[in-house]
Amino acid sequence: MENKLEINETVFYEGGPAKGDLVINLLFGLTLIGIPFAVGAIVRALWLRFRITSRRISVSGGWLGRDRTQVVYSQIREVRSVPRGFGAWGDMVLVLNDGAKLEMRAVPRFRELETYIEERRDSRSKAAPRTPGATGAAGFAPPARESA
Repeated sequence: MENKLEINETVFYEGGPAKGDLVINLLFGLTLIGIPFAVGAIVRALWLRFRITSRRISVSGGWLGRDRTQVVYSQIREVRSVPRGFGAWGDMVLVLNDGAKLEMRAVPRFRELETYIEERRDSRSKAAPRTPGATGAAGFAPPARESA
């Protein structure tokens, strides 16, 4: 008898960076100054993939798409976004509870995705309230405080 744990996970968005980012950077790449931007856009178009589900955010990137980062909504403290391409796409930064940042460049439908992420983050924080200082790193109790 096989023991399987099924996780319901609904995919909200799965895909690569915005096509407009590639087009504009290729046009800009016709100039000498724009060549590095064009190369960056080509690498993003080939190997960068976003997957945003009801449970987590997964970003695959790096050389040949070998780097993968996954973040669950309870780890996100803040979502910041900046429109690019006249608002057709944008860059997003997820600030995590430990201070780390996950940058997502050339995200299509970024306003809709930002709203979705904020809703999930808020619902997760309300569902599992944490008391500050209840646990320290890796689930250990925080160090005792000296009283003066």
